[in-house]
Amino acid sequence: MVRSAWLALLMLAAGCGQSGHAGDEGNIMKASTTYLYLLRKTPFFTGLDKQQLQWTIEHSREWEAQAGTVVADCASAGQHERDGGDFWILLDGRWQVERDGEVYPSGHADPGKWFSASEVHGDCRLVVTEHGYVMKITRADMDEMLSRGFAFDRHLQQGRAYYRAMFATATMNH
Repeated sequence: MVRSAWLALLMLAAGCGQSGHAGDEGNIMKASTTYLYLLRKTPFFTGLDKQQLQWTIEHSREWEAQAGTVVADCASAGQHERDGGDFWILLDGRWQVERDGEVYPSGHADPGKWFSASEVHGDCRLVVTEHGYVMKITRADMDEMLSRGFAFDRHLQQGRAYYRAMFATATMNH
């Protein structure tokens, strides 16, 4: 009896730890730990002070992703609110937006270093193209960060301009 209770407790603890998984279409993202000293060197976050970086760490989730992992699917984001308004930030590696047979790659220092399906119209996917790390921030937490004065405006404006231009070009080509 004690042994089975101990085993059940171990199994429960294993399911509640930091090593969760997420992902779509076969490739799995593995939960990862966010370190302040590394986050402060990531282009999206270089304008934040130590307290803001710590707040970000406490209100986000970092994932390790292998090449080919679908991070966000715009079509399912509308059906499943889990990704619809959330923000994905590329911390390290490369990813690409795939839309209407076109591919739009970005690195962690490019204007497309962040993504939210709510900012994009139409059917698309966000896919990691090389091993890297991504961070998920809920829409509510991003709104809170912006209301607290986190220095994201420039990055968000550059990204919106990039996505508008990207999708305008794609619409003209089809």
